[in-house]
Amino acid sequence: MRRLRTALAGATAGVLFAGLAALPAHAGNGGAEPLGTVARTMGHARFEPGPCPRTADPIPELDTARCGTLTVPENRARHDGRKITLGVAIIPAATRRPAPDPIVWLAGGPGDDAVSEIPLAVNGGLNHDRDVIFMSQRGTYSADPELTCPNIDEFNARALGLVFGAPSTGRLHVEATRECREQLIGRGADLSAYNGTESAADYADLRVALGIEQWNVFGISYGTDLALQYMRLHPAGIRSVGIDGVLPPSLAGGAVTWRAAREGFDGMFEACAEQPACNSRYPDLKGTFERLVVELEARPVTTTVTVPGHPEPVEVVLDGGVLVTWLTSASHLAAGVPRSIDDLAHGNPQRIAEQYAGGKLSPQAIGRVAHGLSFGVFCSEWTPYESEEDVIRAGRRAFPSFPRSVLSNAPQLAWLHDDCRAWDVPPAPRSIRDVTRSDIPTLVLSGGFDSQTAPSNGPYAARTLSRSTEVTVPYVAHVVFADSPCAQAITRSFFDTPTAPDTECLACLRPPEFEIAP
Repeated sequence: MRRLRTALAGATAGVLFAGLAALPAHAGNGGAEPLGTVARTMGHARFEPGPCPRTADPIPELDTARCGTLTVPENRARHDGRKITLGVAIIPAATRRPAPDPIVWLAGGPGDDAVSEIPLAVNGGLNHDRDVIFMSQRGTYSADPELTCPNIDEFNARALGLVFGAPSTGRLHVEATRECREQLIGRGADLSAYNGTESAADYADLRVALGIEQWNVFGISYGTDLALQYMRLHPAGIRSVGIDGVLPPSLAGGAVTWRAAREGFDGMFEACAEQPACNSRYPDLKGTFERLVVELEARPVTTTVTVPGHPEPVEVVLDGGVLVTWLTSASHLAAGVPRSIDDLAHGNPQRIAEQYAGGKLSPQAIGRVAHGLSFGVFCSEWTPYESEEDVIRAGRRAFPSFPRSVLSNAPQLAWLHDDCRAWDVPPAPRSIRDVTRSDIPTLVLSGGFDSQTAPSNGPYAARTLSRSTEVTVPYVAHVVFADSPCAQAITRSFFDTPTAPDTECLACLRPPEFEIAP
């Protein structure tokens, strides 16, 4: 949830500004002017055309985008409070005669910038016949203010050489969180205003300020949590909703990540067991993995690896918590998972250590996540309604053999309750945990290998969405739109016919061919 593996162009950080493009009039505003080229104030929100948002990496699609900013109150409960601006980029439809109702993209995270996910959307053909709108959620990289905290990312990189689950590591982790909080407060941020409720209102304001009568919503990962809140709080003007990698607000927290890990891991282990070559070479992969978690937690292994872009060798400590965290993300590269686990079982931790370190040391891992928004969501909407014991109990149900030191740190959310005590923002109203009930046509997408948001979350969310189509794409990890041409085709057909998407491609899907070591 914290980070989604996205296909970003290039690895060099920089700033890219693109001017307004002169394009034919279309997309939901009556055809008077091209969408995103008219300044408009509606209530307390104002859209202003202008340069495209800054990006950490070059995004060629911005060369033909129409861009600007949305200005909104930082805290809608404080009428005399300061204003914030959110970057907006509108990617035009590929066809010359686009549909009149555009799609708005809700990013993952929480804390990812939607503008950085433009290549993912375009590579999947989402703009085939509709404009697609990307707005930086409040606090994210291209918003003003941006609430990134590189010190947290830098600590995560340094922590490669520490025992993941050690109390001393936890204390350092919380110190980095507290330092981030102090920095952001020192810059004048109202940390209580960075949450899903305010973000949902931002998108409602954006639709009106752009002059759009009706649009479609597509949310990925954390963006599904936000989309479900948006549907519940501001349903006006929403034609249809797609959610991919589903995290319902009523479940969000550490406990559900243990269930996600169980379901996603089992999907990979079972697929290996069903392939004779994989099952013969790597028998009882599930048992081997769980045994290694227990052994490494008792006796961590230290190794040294070389990571691309880092000339100096990197020391990596592997304990049980690291192994769980690694596999949660490695599900995106499922074909190599059995071989990596087998290597570790035979005394070679290099493959796993290199992958784990590469993720922490990647340029995309430093200074990109808006931790101010992440903790705003975690600490007001999740931890107040879930205890640390709830997380441990969920972990024990999913993985009975794991020691408490592993179970206390939910996958992707290590030391979260300690962090939230340091972050110290008020809890959201209990209604934030309400189930979303809606008759808006909704496509609910899950991946059979998704170990970040449980595949079973999809049917759970769909049961109160009376006009939903629930689809589980087998053999695919978190956010199926990113990796599956079938999921991309289903999504495009859904926005064309929201009550009858074409799902025939599911019948042709086959499991990956797992790597077999010599």
